Amino acid sequence: MKPFRIVPQIAIYQNYGEFADAFSIGSDDLVVTNEYIYTAGMQRDNDQSKRIFQEKYGVGEPSNHMMDAMLADVRKHQFKRVVAVGGGTVIDMAKLLTLGGNHTAAEYFSGQVELRKEKELLLIPTTCGTGSEMTNISILEIKEQNTKKGLATDVLYADYAVLIPGLLKSLPFKVFATSSIDALIHATESFVAPASNQITELFGIRALEMIIGGYQQIVDKGPEHRNVIIEDFLLASAYAGIAFGNTGVGAVHALSYPLGGVYHVPHGEANQQLFTEVFKAYKRIDPVGRITTLEAHLSKLLGVPNASVWKELDSLLESILPRKPLREYGMKRAEIETFADSVLENQQRLLKNNYAPLSRQQMVDIYSQLY
Repeated sequence: MKPFRIVPQIAIYQNYGEFADAFSIGSDDLVVTNEYIYTAGMQRDNDQSKRIFQEKYGVGEPSNHMMDAMLADVRKHQFKRVVAVGGGTVIDMAKLLTLGGNHTAAEYFSGQVELRKEKELLLIPTTCGTGSEMTNISILEIKEQNTKKGLATDVLYADYAVLIPGLLKSLPFKVFATSSIDALIHATESFVAPASNQITELFGIRALEMIIGGYQQIVDKGPEHRNVIIEDFLLASAYAGIAFGNTGVGAVHALSYPLGGVYHVPHGEANQQLFTEVFKAYKRIDPVGRITTLEAHLSKLLGVPNASVWKELDSLLESILPRKPLREYGMKRAEIETFADSVLENQQRLLKNNYAPLSRQQMVDIYSQLY
């Protein structure tokens, strides 16, 4: 059984100033963030840190082309620590800035160059979904391959994961929704993964409790209530990150990557499209394995019989972020099969974490059902 690890040290502060004072952020630090985040909650008198704003290199989720442009600029500076403050794009890109060598992003992702960590890394999430502050994974779109790929290596672990709830108070509702749904899926996929164990289950189930309970409160009290309970979602994202950082995620993420890579659908939104259909397929393939334990937990959280949990979960998620058919993103029917082929070719790292193996035809059927 794979051992359980929590590698980053974890710190919690209420605002960025408290963190910056505690860690003596200064001239030896490279701060990677977005300008709007910096302006809204990070500006300090006499800030001597070096700063780069991610949006200078492109918008949307990260690609190898964006990463190469950032690497070219960063390599002009001397610094000892990388401090990333942002969502999944900022955090995934910042992880690569700690690596030695003069390689391109695609070369780092190729598995053909030695990866050496040369800088200390501090990660501060400003969304409540990726859990990337807890993992050794970076995700980039590889433009030449028209898909997203993951690089998983222990040198990408942060030295510190820093949770600052105050930085999430200005999060737009859709970003909150897509990121927190991503965290929910992390916890769910982790629970049924082959490497799941009694310790990862604790973190996964607690994340499910906090996210589903939070959604139920938001449905009852309105979207603005999220800011009252935002610390719960930030913690839940970290818990889910701990869980899937030890077990991996599977087919939901694997099948979502071509949709994100080709049509630039936000990651959590793309995952939501595939989520319950993948788990329904799992149920048909292996109906009496770990999925029955998961359904029992979901039954208690949702207040419905085991047989109704996927329908009820769909309904709850629809009330947070309505889904639409894949064709409305621009996907063409002919791409159903090419997407399945892309998953089989490029996402074996994830498919090995499936609860049950999915054939090419089963992947085609899932895409077809959602088309």
